[in-house]
Amino acid sequence: MTEKNVQSRSLFDLDGKPGIKRGLPIALQHLLAMLIGNVLPSIVLAGNINAIPELAITAEESVYIIQAGMFIAAIATFLQLYPVLKVGARLPVIMGVSFAYIPVLISIGTKYGIGAVYGAQLVGGIVAFIVGIGIGKIRHLFPPMVSGTVVITIGLGLYTVALNYMAGGVGDPTYGDPKNWAIAVLTLVVVLICNMYAKGYLKLAAILVGIIVGYVVSIPLGMVDFNSIGEASWLTYPHIMPFKLQFPTDAVITMVIMYIVNSVQAVGDITSTTVGGLDREPTDEELSGGIKCNGVASVLGALIGGLPTATFSQNVGIVAFTKVVSLQVFKMTAIMIAIAGFIPKFGAIMLSVPKAVIGGATISVFAQITMGGMKLITSDEMSVRNTTIVGLGIALGMGITQIPKEAVAQFPDWFNMIFTSSPVILATIVVFFLNLILPKKSIAEEQAERDQIDKA
Repeated sequence: MTEKNVQSRSLFDLDGKPGIKRGLPIALQHLLAMLIGNVLPSIVLAGNINAIPELAITAEESVYIIQAGMFIAAIATFLQLYPVLKVGARLPVIMGVSFAYIPVLISIGTKYGIGAVYGAQLVGGIVAFIVGIGIGKIRHLFPPMVSGTVVITIGLGLYTVALNYMAGGVGDPTYGDPKNWAIAVLTLVVVLICNMYAKGYLKLAAILVGIIVGYVVSIPLGMVDFNSIGEASWLTYPHIMPFKLQFPTDAVITMVIMYIVNSVQAVGDITSTTVGGLDREPTDEELSGGIKCNGVASVLGALIGGLPTATFSQNVGIVAFTKVVSLQVFKMTAIMIAIAGFIPKFGAIMLSVPKAVIGGATISVFAQITMGGMKLITSDEMSVRNTTIVGLGIALGMGITQIPKEAVAQFPDWFNMIFTSSPVILATIVVFFLNLILPKKSIAEEQAERDQIDKA
């Protein structure tokens, strides 16, 4: 067997063509990592809108929004893997409905209704596409120090999500039950054992093995609900313009800001993917195609009822965790996402995995995301200037989400939705502008200044 033939089936080569037997378990890992995150934003938004009678949507429409989110995630992922007209990065990237938008979506939806959400999303998607076109010219404004800080705050911000899942999920009657923690820790331990001590295929499938073990143990403990599987319908399909679009000015402006910030996040995620999986920085063409793909997917989503998409950081973490970058594997994931979009019963089966199991399996992935951000940051010089910028960005970004709401209660609601609900936005703004404003000094220059002070 020639080296070329071996390489053509490699899991670790971008153009590798591994068979279903080798590729499917890794593809399932990516599916399970993104599925809950892809579904929950739609559920949360619909629930908040339905709390206001005059703006409420029907139960059927709520289910449709969930399925449309799966469908648009599949389209966006396919575009990232196999670009069309330079839309897409041709990298192992999973796209999905993003939690990053949820605070703003709730603010818009509970004020104007679901139509304003999709109207603002459509405009935001167009802006993201424009940002993608010019990313090559502005990429120098986002050095590893900036993009790395974005990735770190994404990872740190996801820790509470994973830990809440490990406890059973906020709002769940069993939240905090020691049984949830036990299952979550069991799942995490299995993942760690497989990753640290197993070899070959079992090592690559560590996260999937952990989820399977946690799931099986959860069944006799009564933690798996099979009712939703029986109640789910068998087939649905996307509709064009299921909701009438509206374009309130403040909603549009708010969403545009979110899309610009998310483009910075995309730079970080794409960079983490290439650094973690391919051991190199992304090209301008890859960054441009990836961000344009997000814009196109968001526009299409607005037209068929799917919520805003973004690159999924948890899947970036899996790439760094497993080093599997074969586009063939990610195509398998995209196909399964599409199936879930057409067949609600498929999604119901995936959703039957207890939250505690998902939390135990994903906490290690989120840790990898954080460490990927640190790897990016340390690729720049750790001068006093740079450490000050990064430190302030993380401190303010993470800190603003930890203080009591009363501390910012006197600011407008839209301001709080954007700047205080997520650590990513404020951290990004701080490091971006400080990097532009503060004088650039290398470690050698800073040492020379200290030497002059000593001589004086």
